[in-house]
Amino acid sequence: MTRYILKRIFSAIITIWFVMTITFILMHNLPGDPFAGERAMDPVVRQSIDEQYGFDKPFIVQYVKYLGNFVTGDFGISFKKRGVETIKIIEAGFPYSARIGGAAIIGIVIFGILFGIIAALKQNKAFDRIAMVLATLGATIPSFVIATGFIYIFNRKLGLVPSYGVSSWKGYIGPAIAIGMFSLSYVTRLTRSSVLEVLQQDYIRTARAKGISEKVVIGKHALRNALIPIVTYVGPMIASILTGSFVAEKVFGISGIGQLFTTSITNRDYPVIMGVTVFFAMFLVVAVLIVDIVYVIIDPRIKFE
Repeated sequence: MTRYILKRIFSAIITIWFVMTITFILMHNLPGDPFAGERAMDPVVRQSIDEQYGFDKPFIVQYVKYLGNFVTGDFGISFKKRGVETIKIIEAGFPYSARIGGAAIIGIVIFGILFGIIAALKQNKAFDRIAMVLATLGATIPSFVIATGFIYIFNRKLGLVPSYGVSSWKGYIGPAIAIGMFSLSYVTRLTRSSVLEVLQQDYIRTARAKGISEKVVIGKHALRNALIPIVTYVGPMIASILTGSFVAEKVFGISGIGQLFTTSITNRDYPVIMGVTVFFAMFLVVAVLIVDIVYVIIDPRIKFE
């Protein structure tokens, strides 16, 4: 297992380096630059800025310098928030996104799997049909519609939650629902189809023929194998949700990392774009590594290679 984890860590480092390199190349080959929009800039001032940020250096020199700084944990200084380190900007925005994403993930895992199992066990009955209709609606309605509808009903009409910000725990409910609704619907449908498929397997029929109780058949034999495709989806989903959603954060007025990332792209703030991209890549590869380890825990027939 140790050898497997070391190999996966090496693979993760290569993946992060590749993402970092591609992002760096694309940013530096786009037309214009972060200061092109500033009016009537004196040539001397512009030259001074280029020297300060290293734009006057060849591309390969800038790339090697960025890699060297990254290894030491230096993500650079924001072009737009001058004097503020990129890592400080990420540290300020990530806690909001993480708390909202964490609440959404808990709801997705608990209710998505529970509803999917019940729908499978009650196939073609009322609960199954209602759950599938709601899952289809949840997967097709855009998150900004869900966010806007939530504010209209629970803030404007009922006055139960704040319309923006996360100054209290009530402020997290709306963003968590808006971010998690699609994944909740998808996990519900995925769990239902996976459980139905497993219940048709020969070993399930054999277990039932031996007189084993239905609870043991479902809980011990069927659910364990049915969870494998769900774990495959949930791993990357966790990384994606925890790193923020621009739409939900914008509608609810939250300065999370999702809104930060989009704003940095609009402003051509290279250090922040690179920092958030690498941060997301690291989060994703760690989530995938955890998923691979969970595979073996769920199904010991899967071996580390």
